[in-house]
Amino acid sequence: MDIAQTAWTIAVWLVPLVIAIVFHEVAHGVVANWLGDPTAAEQRRLTFNPIRHADPIGTVALPLVLAVSGTPVFGWAKPVPVDAGRLRNPRWHMVLVALAGPAINLLLALTAALLIAVVAAVTSEEAGIVSRFVVSNLLNFVLINLFLAVFNLMPVPPFDGGHVVEGLLPRPLAWRYAQLGRFGMPVLLLLLLVLPMLSPQLNVVERVVSPIVFGLAEALLRLVGLGG
Repeated sequence: MDIAQTAWTIAVWLVPLVIAIVFHEVAHGVVANWLGDPTAAEQRRLTFNPIRHADPIGTVALPLVLAVSGTPVFGWAKPVPVDAGRLRNPRWHMVLVALAGPAINLLLALTAALLIAVVAAVTSEEAGIVSRFVVSNLLNFVLINLFLAVFNLMPVPPFDGGHVVEGLLPRPLAWRYAQLGRFGMPVLLLLLLVLPMLSPQLNVVERVVSPIVFGLAEALLRLVGLGG
């Protein structure tokens, strides 16, 4: 094992991942607080300190294993607590809270793409290791934020897209649909691990999420004057 290459891979993937998922969770809490629910603030979760959001598996262990193994890196943080009953309009405000996470990830992806364009404009083709490290982090930051936005918008509880669907359904159906959220972790494992093992045709990440992510990344880079 090339220790230097492994350390480089971890550094250029883990740092942008942690930043992206922390911003994602804080965005949920900030919007909830604006709309009347201070639960996240009361529990000191409206902070960008990653330690307050870190999940031992989703923020550290799994991303490290994926980075070292060369497979697409993803992860999650501890969900920011939101009490829908404290929102001024629980039904519709939960939709806005849910959309806040993917929205901030899209904004961060655009910001990173702009920064890549700036770095490319001010550095030469013989850029040193520092410039290459910065660009690698920014490129991965674009991909990770787009992945988090697209993946979380899948219309399945407990993902953010599931909360959006719940807000759009008639109340009786919304309540039944929300109950699927109890199976959040099994659903996640099914999508990410079980189905891909059964058949490549069932690999939702590779066949659905990844093409969207790379398509959006290419479009963003073209937008800021990079790419073909």
